[in-house]
Amino acid sequence: MRTRSFAAVGILAGMMLSSAANAAELRVLAGGAMTAVWSVLKPNFEQTSGHKLDVFFGTTPNLIKEATSGKPFDVGVVPVEVMRDAAARSHFAAGPTLDIARVGLGVAVRDGAPKPNISTPDAFKAALLNAESVASIPESATGYSIAKVFERLDITEPMKAKMKAQPTPAQVVAVVANGEAELALFLMNVLTAPGLDVVGPFPADLQQDVVFTAALGAGTKEAAAAKALLDYLKTPDAVSVIKGKGMTPG
Repeated sequence: MRTRSFAAVGILAGMMLSSAANAAELRVLAGGAMTAVWSVLKPNFEQTSGHKLDVFFGTTPNLIKEATSGKPFDVGVVPVEVMRDAAARSHFAAGPTLDIARVGLGVAVRDGAPKPNISTPDAFKAALLNAESVASIPESATGYSIAKVFERLDITEPMKAKMKAQPTPAQVVAVVANGEAELALFLMNVLTAPGLDVVGPFPADLQQDVVFTAALGAGTKEAAAAKALLDYLKTPDAVSVIKGKGMTPG
């Protein structure tokens, strides 16, 4: 029995050593609006795969800059606008990308503050023009989508003086939660943060989803592990996390 016990321990130890030897550390570029999603996906994937993830979060311009910086990365899960930049796209593997999640635009106010009527395009336009200040991230996929909505409502110029540009989703939340800005315009999944009351999504006629898509880095040296991460992002576990964080899978 003791011989069998020693043998079993030896086999288990060998499996653990083999797993450790094959473990990779993957560098991932990710849209900042998916920070809450990755806070769950990262440890789940690391535990089930044995691989480690180093996630760089950024806005669309920052992700383009990072992708083209020459610093290697293995996987990108980024707004589609990153992939539409020719220079950035050349640093990802050729072929189709894999859409992972999408989410629409919404409006939030400070917790307990009055909620404006945004039920129709006209009501939404009036709410924006009546607001003293609006927080968002102009230089981001979300900001680009919001700018298109302003154009459709013919309020681009008057909104310029109201905008309080922020560098990160967390800062958008913070400046509205502490009263520095009246409205937050951002992705719905981010606006559910503590300190804010969600007013609702943009009116259907004005709604624009921001899509996050995935691809391998063109220069990855950990292709098998990187592919395993892409496969994981389509598993029921990952899909459940994405839904639970207020995004629509795929």
